[in-house]
Amino acid sequence: MSPAFSQTVRFCLFLLVLTAISNGVLRDLVTFSLQNDTASHVILVPFVTIALVVRERRDIFSSIRPAVRLGAAVSMAGAGMMLFGRLSATGFVSEDRLSLSVAGLVVASVGGFLLFYGAKAFRAALFPLLFLGFTVPFPTVIIATATAALKNGSADAVAGLFSFAGTPYVREGFVFTVPKFVIEIADECSGIRSSIGLLLSMLLASHTFLKSGWAKGVVVLAILPAAILKNGIRIVTLTLLAIHVDRGFLDGQLHHDGGIVFFLLGLGMLAPLVFWLYRAELRLERTRTPQAV
Repeated sequence: MSPAFSQTVRFCLFLLVLTAISNGVLRDLVTFSLQNDTASHVILVPFVTIALVVRERRDIFSSIRPAVRLGAAVSMAGAGMMLFGRLSATGFVSEDRLSLSVAGLVVASVGGFLLFYGAKAFRAALFPLLFLGFTVPFPTVIIATATAALKNGSADAVAGLFSFAGTPYVREGFVFTVPKFVIEIADECSGIRSSIGLLLSMLLASHTFLKSGWAKGVVVLAILPAAILKNGIRIVTLTLLAIHVDRGFLDGQLHHDGGIVFFLLGLGMLAPLVFWLYRAELRLERTRTPQAV
């Protein structure tokens, strides 16, 4: 039995015990994920993390030196966070208590990884382990701040797109008066759900296809403008269809279920950037190779 296999068996037993202890947290997490649009991704994140670790297993498990003290300390800290989140009845709304509990569960899991595989394996698996953090539902303050930023940006984008399309309008904050009716960009129109999906997708794409930190940073910086632009296009498209085709587009299936279409539009905006950066890295690597030789 190889050291990697034996440590993996121990780590899996550790996770089983942790799962049994945190059964209530996991049950609440699944329920919350099914009921809240901003958390619909959380139950998928652990499976993505597992897939990333399996994909990069040769690099991650090339050197295993268990960090017993550090791993145990991190696991105990995570368990304390989880217990505090479950028992704290004041000072937090229920969503934030769940976020704290799940954060503790994630920290305890990462501590178990350190305990059984060591610091070098942890560094090699840094991205998958950090990505596991998206299992934690976003705290309410983060959702509120992100929603406000997306609403403000989307309103500016809508104004610009209306002007570009030659559609007359009068704007008062988030309210636009256009021919035939008035529209308002509400919190539900901020595109927060598809923007979270865009963020996770592009983080995975940049990790998979790009190597340098600067290239990954460019992709991360481009996510917010792309999310705002695609949401502005969504609002303007629905409005123009309602003006020129049928008013029912404002409350029809494309409005309520068409998020995937505009999510794919956001991916289409960012995919060429990732491809260009990938090619740029290849060109830089080819120019540096003769110098290294």
